[in-house]
Amino acid sequence: MNKRDFILASGSLALAGLPAIGHAADSLVAGKDYTVYDPPIRTEAPAGKIEVLEFFWYACPHCYSLEPVITDWASRLPADVDFRRVHVAFRGDQHQHIYYTLLAMGKTAEFDGKVFEAIHKQRKRMYDEGEIFDWAAENGLDRAAFEGAWNSFGVRTQMNKAKQMITAYHVEGVPMMTVNGKYKTAPSMAGSNGRALEIIDALVARER
Repeated sequence: MNKRDFILASGSLALAGLPAIGHAADSLVAGKDYTVYDPPIRTEAPAGKIEVLEFFWYACPHCYSLEPVITDWASRLPADVDFRRVHVAFRGDQHQHIYYTLLAMGKTAEFDGKVFEAIHKQRKRMYDEGEIFDWAAENGLDRAAFEGAWNSFGVRTQMNKAKQMITAYHVEGVPMMTVNGKYKTAPSMAGSNGRALEIIDALVARER
């Protein structure tokens, strides 16, 4: 979602074999399937790894739709792909603050889905600190530990870093994905969640 709202339809992810992916990489069209960063943006992936970033926002309904699809996709990535998520700060930074607090606690894999559900199914706004801390405790997190991480210098540093990345990558809407600091695409551009991930796979194959 962006200030004008991204339009996307949910799609199922179809995994292709390496020959098919290679063919798909050759058939991609710049400006239609993806856009190019010129110059490329420096990545943080370890040597020999291909970086894939997902920019998202907990309150975005399209990110909520993508969540189970991209989680399944990410669980089966090859070892040479370094996949990371970057939470944007649309309409304030409270939701971004939740993500980086959970990340600092090593709890994103377990709780990302629960945050999405709280916002989109339980209709919690998750903007008030008291509500957020209550939610954390109600869902089994140690409230004191959560508050401690929330107020930590490390979490603030990660939030500031994310904001710098959002500027560097020209993020105007979410969900949006990038490959190796060279390419970006999105379900809104590709036409569906599944097609966007097929494009990512093809771009990764190109980088490989």
